[in-house]
Amino acid sequence: MLSNISVISGKSSEELARKLSKKIKANLVKSSIRVFPDGESKITLSGKISKKKSIVVQSIYPPVDTNLLQALSLISKARETSSQVVAVIPYLGYARQDREFLPGEIVTMKVLGKLFKGAGASKIIVVDIHSLIGFKHFSIKTKNVTAIPELVKYFKKLSLKNPLVISPDQGGKERAKEFAKEFNSNYIALDKKRDKKTGKVEIKTKSIDEVKNRDLILVDDMISTGGSIIKAAQFLKKQKCKRIYVACTHALLMNDAEKKIKKAGVTSIISTNTIPGKTSKVDISKTIAKAIM
Repeated sequence: MLSNISVISGKSSEELARKLSKKIKANLVKSSIRVFPDGESKITLSGKISKKKSIVVQSIYPPVDTNLLQALSLISKARETSSQVVAVIPYLGYARQDREFLPGEIVTMKVLGKLFKGAGASKIIVVDIHSLIGFKHFSIKTKNVTAIPELVKYFKKLSLKNPLVISPDQGGKERAKEFAKEFNSNYIALDKKRDKKTGKVEIKTKSIDEVKNRDLILVDDMISTGGSIIKAAQFLKKQKCKRIYVACTHALLMNDAEKKIKKAGVTSIISTNTIPGKTSKVDISKTIAKAIM
């Protein structure tokens, strides 16, 4: 064990923190939570915190505000002992609000930048952040790592028929391109329109001949309610494709999204353990370990 490094496990990322501590041979400090009737969290740590370096691992998925406050509390506690605190936030909630899209909107990423610095984080590591623009609001060191190579490794083990990588929108084109390059296949991006006020999604692409009789991999960074994936899958099924798989880093899958996505014609959803769940079949601890060391 490296006694000069501690991995402090937040409740939202216990399995990932455990795997990470093993990868970097660090001391694991566990946390237990007691939630009071009014919703307040009382956090207790068990284990020795390193004086040199602590790594706090806590994903900020729903309940987002609770997990955020717990992450900040863990960082603050670690900073009391450690001279360096690295915040590993595999899934960073609020990353979508990185600019003022409509007048009067609060840029929440700006608030987060101040909060992480104020809590005592020396550096923040995120996996596949929704937009790198958000990091411009942080004055501490930032690092974004990608889960694409690990996701590709998983898909290479599947027996897919003439696979094609697809982005559900133009915004994810580079992600699909990177996935396809690693996977050694072609890629295309659909045209999608989303209403900024209602959030309603519409596929603008008319028809695609090249998906016919092929297995498809729909690649995205995150799936929340699955609206974009559902619309894309429904459209692609009409184009006479074979099976549709979904590869994503963060599977939030809110409001029965998994069931709705499967109903739209998707064979399987494969995600990473940035958010633990049924679909999180890909371990990202090795990628995070490299970013730390």
